[in-house]
Amino acid sequence: MRRQTEKLKTPQAVLVLGATSAMAQAWMRLLAPRGAQFFLVARHADRLQAVAADLRTRGATAVHTEILDLDQTDAHPAMLERAAQAMGRIDCALIAHGVLGDQAQAEQGFAAAAAILHTNFISVVSLATWLATYFESRGYGTLAVISSVAGDRGRKSNYIYGSSKAGLNTFLDGLRNRVDRQGVQVLTIRPGFVAAPMTAHLPQGPLFASPERVARDIQRAIDKRRDIVYVPWFWSGIMFLIRAIPEWKFKRMDL
Repeated sequence: MRRQTEKLKTPQAVLVLGATSAMAQAWMRLLAPRGAQFFLVARHADRLQAVAADLRTRGATAVHTEILDLDQTDAHPAMLERAAQAMGRIDCALIAHGVLGDQAQAEQGFAAAAAILHTNFISVVSLATWLATYFESRGYGTLAVISSVAGDRGRKSNYIYGSSKAGLNTFLDGLRNRVDRQGVQVLTIRPGFVAAPMTAHLPQGPLFASPERVARDIQRAIDKRRDIVYVPWFWSGIMFLIRAIPEWKFKRMDL
């Protein structure tokens, strides 16, 4: 099973969920010139068609699209079946959708908090469970999921978003433990600040990375069959230091 997986360093049948994400688009632009085919899923038709057209001009052999709000977990199994049928198989899946949400609203009302948790955790668990079982049955495949460094420790500025990513990280740890021995790679991608629409309202500083840099790091991690990747790499050290702060001191900090 490992030998079969090693032959697929450049996946040829790629499923991207949340395909209008800036990071997802940058990553797909690396694969399109290599002749990959894609099945793209996103909510907004105009933006999705623009992404599809761009990939075709860059050399993608085929680009299939489907409009779907991925919060609709009941629709996941049928959509994933259509993706596998349209491409003939799925070699690699990237789950890239998510929301930052409004922390202030989530602090005051459970409905706002639940919406963040549903999008960032529940809907991803639904997709990842189906995909892991699919890859496990075939004996190979890569499941890459965009999480966040925010899941490494709860901070008052974004602990609702962070808790959704922390839960996701733990879920992916367990999923990896289940399927890795079957030849399936589960890659947890933990970006720091990325210059993208989700963070457009934040002041841009030296810790911000471009989607293109993040995409290169993601592909390198896939090629090397990594389990967890911090992108860019320096966030691993930053989060190590943040996790090491004693709780008595941390709770008095404004982070």
